[in-house]
Amino acid sequence: MNDAAPSSEQAGTEQVNITGLPAEFVLAERIQYRLRRVLQRSGAIFNDCLGQEQLTTTQWAILLTLNTEGPLSQVRLGRLTSIDPATTQGVVMRLIERDLVERHTDPRDRRRKSVRLSDSGAALVAGLLPRVAEAHARIMEPLSAQDRDHLLSLLERLS
Repeated sequence: MNDAAPSSEQAGTEQVNITGLPAEFVLAERIQYRLRRVLQRSGAIFNDCLGQEQLTTTQWAILLTLNTEGPLSQVRLGRLTSIDPATTQGVVMRLIERDLVERHTDPRDRRRKSVRLSDSGAALVAGLLPRVAEAHARIMEPLSAQDRDHLLSLLERLS
């Protein structure tokens, strides 16, 4: 005789956790939780690779975009990096304080300000490219080349 209680599958009921919520609401199974864990891991690796530079991934995104695109309005910079205007302004101000970017009045429209890399910002980006490439490789290391491509494709679809 088997004294075990029937499984939820056998009983035809949905499995629940101790809070009474369906199992699909277990934290570890939620996309937000998993993305946050990946962001924590990738941020730690990024910081480890950049060492003493004390740059956030948001600051790096702005520096790299300015390096690639050249001078941009703050609005365009925010759009290209998917950073909201208030955050873009704050990050640009911190980068100005560190002499990594400069802000100038746009000669075509004196109401607009454009942002560009300073010479020290350009030198920093050039010096950090190999270390950022190392961070990317370490972050993606657990995945096969095919899985990496698939992950990036899926993340693109979600964003």
